[in-house]
Amino acid sequence: MTTLFGRRVLLRPLTVADFPSWQEVRRRNVDWLTKWEPARVPGQPDVVEDREAFAVRCSARQRERQLGTGYGFGIFVDGELAGEINLSSVQRGPFQSAYIGYWIDEKRAGNGYVPEALVVLLRFVFEELHLHRVQIAIIPRNAASRRVVEKLAIREEGTALRYLEINGVWEDHVRYAMTAEEWAERREELLSAWVD
Repeated sequence: MTTLFGRRVLLRPLTVADFPSWQEVRRRNVDWLTKWEPARVPGQPDVVEDREAFAVRCSARQRERQLGTGYGFGIFVDGELAGEINLSSVQRGPFQSAYIGYWIDEKRAGNGYVPEALVVLLRFVFEELHLHRVQIAIIPRNAASRRVVEKLAIREEGTALRYLEINGVWEDHVRYAMTAEEWAERREELLSAWVD
């Protein structure tokens, strides 16, 4: 199991044993989080309320790791689950790219845990997976998520219109990206500010 360490955060894949704490955080943050997420597919079990559905989700993430197509991590602060950060849709060949998404418990927001987790993940992406590019897409009005990439001065690439279906609506997203060249240039600055 891949475990990544920051200054204050620990990133590791979620397991079925994490279900009670994950469920508690997700239930408590329903209003904070669901407005930024895809709607649950009708007829499918609710992963927040169904332990078996959560187990299937964990197994799917493990399979993605085995195939090298995705890497999902819980963000842990002081041993407690604080959120998640996920690398998804890893493409190899000439693309060498992936997408990053994240969320944090509202009670933990504003403390710099997500920027730290993002820098830890970027180091993994560029130095262990050897990808060339990552992209983060954020709904323009999601100020908290945008603040994460702004704190790290990750390059904005523009707005993709009706980019993802979120909570039943095709939402525009501001796209941010970093390449391996940018990581190499900014590595020491980012690690010393957030991780080391």
